[in-house]
Amino acid sequence: MTEVKSEQSTPAGRALVVVDVQPTFCEGGALAVAGGDAVAAAIARYAAAHRDRYALVVTTQDWHVDPGEHFSDTPDYVDTWPPHAVVGTAEAELHPALADLRADVGVKKGEYAAAYSGFEGLAPDGRTLAAVLADAGVTDVDVVGIAESHCVRATALDALALGLRTRVLTDLTVPVTPEQGAAAREAMAAAGAVLVDSTRA
Repeated sequence: MTEVKSEQSTPAGRALVVVDVQPTFCEGGALAVAGGDAVAAAIARYAAAHRDRYALVVTTQDWHVDPGEHFSDTPDYVDTWPPHAVVGTAEAELHPALADLRADVGVKKGEYAAAYSGFEGLAPDGRTLAAVLADAGVTDVDVVGIAESHCVRATALDALALGLRTRVLTDLTVPVTPEQGAAAREAMAAAGAVLVDSTRA
């Protein structure tokens, strides 16, 4: 685990990116991840307590209309999945725990194709997540959400590829399986992400 430097950036340059915290990925959802509800509640508490640390709070959502082969009746859970986060269903909305999050921008992804990274989505005004962050002068991102092994990993790796200093708050995310989580953390750390508990961020 990489050590955190307390003065890595000023709040003016930092964004909190909340990835796919939706009922579809929590207990009872179509692609439930054990611990999803608890992570949603923990993110809400963290954001409420530390909103002043961030110039920008952004949410991402899987937002599927007809994503083609991403959906399957016989999914392999690698490239194909059961239908989930279908537009027009409650499961696709933000988790109720985030009702008071006060996000500045919401990015939606995957309407007609598979999309894992938040950087594949668009804000309501048509801007990409990269543009949203750049327009706000963001240089550093803290990434949280569901699932660590998939969309959190993809979002963090894309942030790093764009040159953003990237932290993953490890207690505010959860993987599909422990093994996949370990592999994701290894990949993110190898790419330059700082992995840190939110109490030390």
